[in-house]
Amino acid sequence: MKFRFCGELDCPDWVLAEIATLSRITSIKMKLICTQVVNGILGTPIDFEKVNKQTADAKYEKSDVKATIATISFIMTSSAKHGIDEESLLNELQQLGLPKESAAALCKIFSEKFLLLQEKLKKDSFKLTEIQNINWQVDHILSSSCLSDVDNPSVKLSFEVTENDDKSFHSINMSSNRFQVLLHELKQAYAIMEETTPTS
Repeated sequence: MKFRFCGELDCPDWVLAEIATLSRITSIKMKLICTQVVNGILGTPIDFEKVNKQTADAKYEKSDVKATIATISFIMTSSAKHGIDEESLLNELQQLGLPKESAAALCKIFSEKFLLLQEKLKKDSFKLTEIQNINWQVDHILSSSCLSDVDNPSVKLSFEVTENDDKSFHSINMSSNRFQVLLHELKQAYAIMEETTPTS
């Protein structure tokens, strides 16, 4: 069976297996745990001790707590990613076997934090290698013992790349013709990105 919150795909087997675990907690506890999980997704560390206390009535083991957090996190992030509405998500969670009250509690938190979740996912999805300190200069070759074509501008680009907290410095030399081709292709790529990026 296909589900919208899974992107019109089957629900992962591990999520299906944990629905029974989620069903053991009350709707009030579900709301509290969902708040913790969403805050974790948005960048605030999850208070595992608090979650342990909130699931004590359900007699969760340590593995159950971790599974619950992982399952709710998947449901929240996948639903936000695919832009499902609260009512549709409520129906689909009930189809999976989650009690209506618990599903409603989860969906309420999802609806309240929907825009924040989407914004967070967008930032994480488009977190590319960061380029900083871009410098350029144009050199004119007036004479050379190696080159027959002189007085031809040469463009030098230098920049710093940050990837996974590691920084490296790069320098590129190219002819003015190659630079014009590069600039043209970058402008084309930027135009395509602008067309495909939805306006807020």
